Amino acid sequence: MKTRQIPYIIAMAIGLNLTAGCSDKFLEIQPIGTDLEANYYRNATEAFNGLVAVYDVVGWQGGGYVTKVGAMDAGSDDHLAGGGGASDVTAFQVFSKYTLAPDQGPQEELWKKGYAGIFRANTLLGKLPNVPMDDNLKKRFVAECKFLRAFFYFDLVRLFRNIPLLTTSVSASEMYNVVQSPPADVYNLIIQDIKDAIAEPNFPDQVPVDSLGGRATRGAAHALLGKVYLYQQKWAEAAAELAEVNGTPGQTSPKYGYKLLANYADLWKFNANKFNSESIFEAAYSSKSGGAWGCVGCTEGNVLNIMVGPRGYTAIKPEAPQMVSGWSFLVVTKSLFDAIHFDPRYNATVLNMDSLKANGIASYSPGHDDTGWFLNKFAAKVSDKSTGPGNMELNFPQNLYEIRLADTYLMEAEALVKSGQSGGAGSRAYELLNAVRARVGLNPIEATDDNIFKERRLELAGEGHRWFDLVRTGRAAAALGDRGFKTGKHEVLPIPLLELENTKLQQNPEWK
Repeated sequence: MKTRQIPYIIAMAIGLNLTAGCSDKFLEIQPIGTDLEANYYRNATEAFNGLVAVYDVVGWQGGGYVTKVGAMDAGSDDHLAGGGGASDVTAFQVFSKYTLAPDQGPQEELWKKGYAGIFRANTLLGKLPNVPMDDNLKKRFVAECKFLRAFFYFDLVRLFRNIPLLTTSVSASEMYNVVQSPPADVYNLIIQDIKDAIAEPNFPDQVPVDSLGGRATRGAAHALLGKVYLYQQKWAEAAAELAEVNGTPGQTSPKYGYKLLANYADLWKFNANKFNSESIFEAAYSSKSGGAWGCVGCTEGNVLNIMVGPRGYTAIKPEAPQMVSGWSFLVVTKSLFDAIHFDPRYNATVLNMDSLKANGIASYSPGHDDTGWFLNKFAAKVSDKSTGPGNMELNFPQNLYEIRLADTYLMEAEALVKSGQSGGAGSRAYELLNAVRARVGLNPIEATDDNIFKERRLELAGEGHRWFDLVRTGRAAAALGDRGFKTGKHEVLPIPLLELENTKLQQNPEWK
């Protein structure tokens, strides 16, 4: 697995036994570079390199083009798998059509991502106590590691429910005896890790974007904790944590500096708005890694950008969008198109090739599942093409938001309404919901559960949230039943088949 840079920070790749993501099977990882690891972590620089290796996994991209955002979009009602044919990136195809099986789907890459990050975090947490370095800096590194470990565990427990809970490095002799823990225990660790990070005085409220953009902050920790509580249906706790992040709706958060961008479309400018005021935590990508076909998973570029653009794109008239011809994955469904067509966020979200082609402005070649509508937020633009080494398709620089302020506004509004508070005019839930709507020029509406849910769909379309929102609110069967979603089964992914061979792990009951 590659080591991704935090932007503007150049880090050495370290050949430790942190290479969990490269193994076909996480319980069969060989302790590669054990001697090197034993002689590493000798100073603050080497500890920092280990920390960068943990951050690296936030932007995980599997060699088969499977990413978290791509997979979760494919499984939602807002997108179809698309691509060049019914077998193109099979992981997306089977999730989109709900023909998942333990050996087919995105679960292997999502599992690898989570445990690669956890292994790296656990290794660094185990080594830091003995590293001769400034004590305050060491405490900050510990806080960041715990935040990141919680982040990875939260994804894993949401996706798989029954997972191993590892808090220390696992030796080769222990790997085959690892067992799953109750989800409640996993959530307890997640919450404690985040609380530990928040309580650490050396964990910063903000970081300078130019030099430390991408590093976790106390604001990001409060946002993640609020999201965790929301998934646990602890409404009061969720609202309190998210209020700490949000401050006064529509204004700048005085402690953390967060503020909604004035222009929604500016959120999707590839380079101009990395780590902007609305971003709370994001995965970083770069056009400068020289990523090439020989190792797709090694690139620092964002592969989603080339994946979602229209195939065979050709600009015919001067007013045509200046797009790069892509691979037509994750096409927009009629359901999302109908929901967003007259919303002010439509143009930033949807590239309507059906209309452009009909009007002779641009043309494209229809791919699999073609609807004529593409995900404009991430579609590759000519202005962002890399001119450096490597293959252009693998070196687009757009970062991806893991958490942004509009999301935390809507999560807090949801928590308040579900706790029984009013969503009428003058209420905090009302102000939060309508700050998001006001940004795009929409009139205020009452903050009901349904209105907030609909707003999340339109505001966060294509960003990987929709499947999780459908599942956690019990709406998945109604939205995805015609795609094959079965209640009591598809709310959780199967444990990857390879993980079950010769180990003590058990398949999820829904998949036996």
